[in-house]
Amino acid sequence: AELVENLKKTGLQAAPPTHYYAGPGDVACDVCTERKLKSVKSCLVCLVSYCETHLQQQTPHYTFWRSFKKHKLVKASTQLEEKICSRHDKLLEMYCRTDQQFICLLCVVGEHKGHDTVTAESERTEIQSQLAEKQQKFKQRIQMREKETQEVRHAVNVIAKNSAQAAVEDSEKIITRLIHSIERRWSEVKEQIRAQEKAEVSRAERLLKQLEQEMSELRRREAELEQLSHTDDNITFLQSFQSLCVSPGSEALPCITVNQHISFEDVKKSVSGLKCQVEKIYITCQETRPEPKTREEFLEYSCQLTLDPNTAHKYLCLSEGNRKVTWSNKVQSYPDHPDRCTLYPQVLCREGLCREGLLLGGRVEWVGGKIVVSYKGTSRGGFDEWFIISNQAWCLMCSVFGCSFYHNSKRTDISVPCFIRVGVYLDHRAGTVSFYSVSDTMTLLHRVQTTFTPPLSWVFCL
Repeated sequence: AELVENLKKTGLQAAPPTHYYAGPGDVACDVCTERKLKSVKSCLVCLVSYCETHLQQQTPHYTFWRSFKKHKLVKASTQLEEKICSRHDKLLEMYCRTDQQFICLLCVVGEHKGHDTVTAESERTEIQSQLAEKQQKFKQRIQMREKETQEVRHAVNVIAKNSAQAAVEDSEKIITRLIHSIERRWSEVKEQIRAQEKAEVSRAERLLKQLEQEMSELRRREAELEQLSHTDDNITFLQSFQSLCVSPGSEALPCITVNQHISFEDVKKSVSGLKCQVEKIYITCQETRPEPKTREEFLEYSCQLTLDPNTAHKYLCLSEGNRKVTWSNKVQSYPDHPDRCTLYPQVLCREGLCREGLLLGGRVEWVGGKIVVSYKGTSRGGFDEWFIISNQAWCLMCSVFGCSFYHNSKRTDISVPCFIRVGVYLDHRAGTVSFYSVSDTMTLLHRVQTTFTPPLSWVFCL
């Protein structure tokens, strides 16, 4: 206080430019007597903030005075009192890991004696690596959300341009052949189609908004973490780090699925009440959609599946919102569950397959791994060989030596080279399940012709 009073008496030699004056949100100089200038540094010992003029010309902080050698200058701050120990009135320059709080040197030899204590600078150095890790996680989540946003936007376009519009046009061809007495019924059919379209698009738009809000929050957190990494104030760094590291939303990514092929079963039921002649016209106008050939055509059937943690073996680690499974040398803390695979490292998908669907881009990065299409509820205990000998499972085994297909105790060796990305296309209507090797193109590995009784499920075995 005496130092500040002495400095105030000296005054300033000349009026500074206007932009040097402190405004809202700036830290004002404690020494300036009239209009306050912006502070550039704060002293943690003096508990005073200085403008450039008072810091360089009228204080001994930049000299070799012995009494000021230990004074700590930091970026100008309005929270200097929070850096002082309320018990001993000393600078908080130590950190107690035992009690997880900032303390002064007198606290170290007093009430925190025997505790695990380090300097705030040392604790900041150790936490600094965690900050970079958190930044990387935020970037990864932003990239994932951006990709999912693009997929949702594509789905909205497909819904608006293909599914609903095609249903309206096909129905119009039939309705125009009907007599005038069914015009009111046709109006109801169109209204039903538009209502389904509107509901699905509305859900997708809400999902888009949610994704955009989360990305905005993630970018804000990332920017704050980047700014925090450059601060030279250890106390502010440690105090802000904990709150910034709390992830917005849930770490576990939700299953984001937008139905691009709206079911118009209600429309078919309505039309089925018309005359037999109309039904025949409707049937003849229906065209069976050809099997997809290109990667782009297959993508229209792709579905994002999530793994069921209630079935995961104790040595399998689920991540990325239960969409990735890896082998772990440590036992995972899964609760007991009757559906859990106990004997072999396996995990089932949460969703069942009751229509055409494609599991595209499943990465196979293990030796002896299996991708299985099986009836839901079978072999939950984890009988690994069951998938090979059963007639209710279709199993593709991948290894560094190649691929083999197993069904009903029969093995079929596959000569086509297998990439690390595998796609499985299930066509209920045609009764086929096809395994593909996926790169820039789709290469058929093996196809099975059979009759499926839903529901089916994916199983992954490591």
